[in-house]
Amino acid sequence: MARIGRRVAIVKGLRTPFVKAGTVFGELTALDLGRLVVQELIQRSEIDPHEIDQLVFGQVIPTLTATSIAREVVLACGLPRRIEAHTAARACATSLQALVDAANSIAVGTSEVAIVGGTESMSDPPIFTSRPLAQALVQASRARNFSEKVKPFQKLKPKDLLPVPPAIAEYSTGMTMGESAEKMAKENGISRREQDELSFLSHQNAAAAWKAGKFDAEVMHVPVPPAFKQVSSKDNLVREDTSIEALGQLRPVFDRKYGSVTAGNSSPLTDGAAAMLVMSEERAKSLKLEVLGYLRSYAFAGTDPADQLLQGPAYAAPLALDRAGMKLKDFDLIDMHEAFAAQVASNLQAFASKDFAARLGRSAPLGEVDRSRLNVNGGSIALGHPFAATGARIVTQTLNELKRRNQSTALCTICAAGGLGAAVVLERA
Repeated sequence: MARIGRRVAIVKGLRTPFVKAGTVFGELTALDLGRLVVQELIQRSEIDPHEIDQLVFGQVIPTLTATSIAREVVLACGLPRRIEAHTAARACATSLQALVDAANSIAVGTSEVAIVGGTESMSDPPIFTSRPLAQALVQASRARNFSEKVKPFQKLKPKDLLPVPPAIAEYSTGMTMGESAEKMAKENGISRREQDELSFLSHQNAAAAWKAGKFDAEVMHVPVPPAFKQVSSKDNLVREDTSIEALGQLRPVFDRKYGSVTAGNSSPLTDGAAAMLVMSEERAKSLKLEVLGYLRSYAFAGTDPADQLLQGPAYAAPLALDRAGMKLKDFDLIDMHEAFAAQVASNLQAFASKDFAARLGRSAPLGEVDRSRLNVNGGSIALGHPFAATGARIVTQTLNELKRRNQSTALCTICAAGGLGAAVVLERA
């Protein structure tokens, strides 16, 4: 397929450590994490901030006091205020959406240099009031005297005073992601053993990558406020000592009697942020910057959330491959976001399925994935999953591994809420 517009270069990527929610970053907001990673990325890349003309950033669980997270990151970092910014959102594929948004601007010539990424603090979720209480508060704010201010609250019931956490279920189906993963495991015949084996490999590969120093250059150190006596320098979710036997002892979470999805074969709630520096190939050359890789193609796709909610990658990947003019066998590496091991196994099954290919109107399936090329440095089950940051983590991690291996191409996929899927094709040459 002919390339449309200018080639988009990914120059550098960086992330904070990914840590379990409620632990090391418990006192930090998503804005704090976003500011830290963007400031450090700019310093490490040694680019003049005045070269940057755009920042696209995302957050899935919004901060109610800083809803325009992208613009707030620009201002909090002390970057030139002329830099335009917008907030991207596509559930777990949010930072891939941020990358694509900036890439499209660069390709058509309306942008030259951009920062993209995402940030998430599951330690600081927004807590809402019930609708009756919210309406009472609004009415009371408009009242002219004390008796009128009290009157709206007299109609409230005790249940109206309870806090309302963010919804974790699909609005259209009422099912959580975990319940949907359980449904996929049953319908696709994904065994508990296969899920635990995928989880075990995720931890083993992540632990080996940390031990080999592969993440040292792409994970920053974060002095933790308010005392700054502790420095977070490593993901705290990787379990080097886990085993398939230990994973097998965990009880199912979403179907306690017949289920197979456990805390051990699911991605955990995580705090963290990730960012990338992207620009036109021409600007990278003029600035004499080493390019980590290029965005060759991308695709987003959707499916019925009531069917196989997390099967989006199996719909998006064929489109991305077609747009890149490539076959599955052409890829040196494949990175598939691990929301749940059941979801990974289901998508790998669909990649190889003739029946699924026919369902898409394709003459043949994508093919079997060579497991030795899949998530070679661990995935979201072991490393964690700050929703809006995972895409940038995957792209950076994959491009760095291609460089180490002196290889050329990679496919990265992410499933997302709403039955959405995302896929990007990366190349180095």
